Amino acid sequence: MPFTNDPLDLDSLPALEQAPLTPVSPRLAPCQAVSLLGRWALVTLLVLFFPVQHEAAAEWQLVAATAVALVGLAAVGLGWVEARRRAYGVREHDLIYRRGLLVRRTQVLPLVRLQHVETLSNPVERAFGLVRLACFTAGGRGADLLLEGLPASRAEAVKQHLLARLEGTSPSSSEAP
Repeated sequence: MPFTNDPLDLDSLPALEQAPLTPVSPRLAPCQAVSLLGRWALVTLLVLFFPVQHEAAAEWQLVAATAVALVGLAAVGLGWVEARRRAYGVREHDLIYRRGLLVRRTQVLPLVRLQHVETLSNPVERAFGLVRLACFTAGGRGADLLLEGLPASRAEAVKQHLLARLEGTSPSSSEAP
């Protein structure tokens, strides 16, 4: 059979924007806020209590710490809004994850490329009942798609669905994501 590479009609391709997406857990926003507050509080304390040798710099230390704290609060606010806009979709042949506030990022992972799936959670996420789902493809060093903000039960259901797809079986209706 001779090789062909015919062009596609771009108007007939399905629009990714029309794919139904499910918002991540609303608990992701406060979870990320707690994490960010902890980090920015540490940076603010470092700026405030860092030993300064020069007297002129010491006079500005409180101002610098206040500025760092305000930037941190702005980062927490933006992080909260961004976390509320995250969404994902599990379709027959792919997994979609959309995130971002000013710069929107939509990742699509074809399930035929999937090699393995992991669930991850740090202590703050566990306190909020959240889990991250890390999806790996062949040849990658790290997770190719990291789906954040899933409740533990939903993450397990999605993981089982993806693992069933890896094994070539269809998951039972009780495990549907």
